[in-house]
Amino acid sequence: MDLAEALLARGHEVSVLAPAAPKTEVPEYVTTAGRSIPVHYNGSVARVTFGFVAAMRVRAWLRDGRFDVVHLHEPGTMSLSVIAMWARLGPTVATFHTSNEHSRIMRNAKPFIKPGYEELDARIAVSPSADRTIKEHLRVAATHIIPNGVDTQEYVDAEPVKVWCGTKNAPTIGILGRMDESRKGLDEYLAAIPYVRKRYPRARFLVAGRFSDRVAAKAARAGAEVVGELDEGMKARFMSSVDVYCAPNLGGESFGIVLVEAMAAGAAVVASDLIAFRDVATDSDGEACVALHTVGDSVELAARVNALLDDPEARRDLALRGQDRAGTFDWRQVAPRIEETYRDAIRMDAEFHPHTPKDASA
Repeated sequence: MDLAEALLARGHEVSVLAPAAPKTEVPEYVTTAGRSIPVHYNGSVARVTFGFVAAMRVRAWLRDGRFDVVHLHEPGTMSLSVIAMWARLGPTVATFHTSNEHSRIMRNAKPFIKPGYEELDARIAVSPSADRTIKEHLRVAATHIIPNGVDTQEYVDAEPVKVWCGTKNAPTIGILGRMDESRKGLDEYLAAIPYVRKRYPRARFLVAGRFSDRVAAKAARAGAEVVGELDEGMKARFMSSVDVYCAPNLGGESFGIVLVEAMAAGAAVVASDLIAFRDVATDSDGEACVALHTVGDSVELAARVNALLDDPEARRDLALRGQDRAGTFDWRQVAPRIEETYRDAIRMDAEFHPHTPKDASA
């Protein structure tokens, strides 16, 4: 939806086909394709729509839309995107988000999906690690590496919330996300609390996001303050309020959107040294914009937090570098690159599929 709105703002006509439960309010540009079902995959939960009815809806949407280009997301899963890839009617682009060294699902699905991948006019990977995943599993490569876009201005403009702001003796450290997923690193974050409080006894550790009562109780027992679920606006204000934002994720990340959001909000960020995070956390000059720690190492996480709390000037410098780096992921930078990919796809389709109708209007 963010991409759709960025393209609409640039004067394009956009239609999005996506699953939605009955009575769900959706923007005018969204066509609903029925309910989705939750599937546990790559340490998270993917919601997919598949089957005969879904296939009929995809075909009707493609036929009626007469699109100049169709953009699929993650057509490696049994979803609307893979159906649209099989039902290809014209220039087609796909974006691959997954970063996973070992995927039995992708290996088993390879005979069914690789022919469709090879027919794509352009393949976008959101990061080098996502590109490596499709190379290793499917023996095809991305034609473009374009990061996910973020509306960074919303985070830059976010006003801190006083109750979440720290002081010199009582700094605030925050984490936000789907903490029911162990890969988000909540346990490592909670385990770091005693090591930080040895130096800063009044340090406050905030936990925000969507999670179960069980997870909330675990966080409270460890001495953290449970903030709970926040809407997009309050999420940005949360990130702009804390002295240090932590992203101790354990894996399964292809792109660090949460890092971009926190950096844009002006937070000093401590994050695990995942390849996908490193790609986001290093600027074009090779300078680090995030303090990285070894994946799964709570003691090192705490040491990085303490170092930033000990040196307010270094913390401020890191935050400023991060905010500059975050700007490179803004939709104003990303959308033109996607547009150019669409033009490449249209040219490729005209060259290799000369039968495609040329009078499409949307």
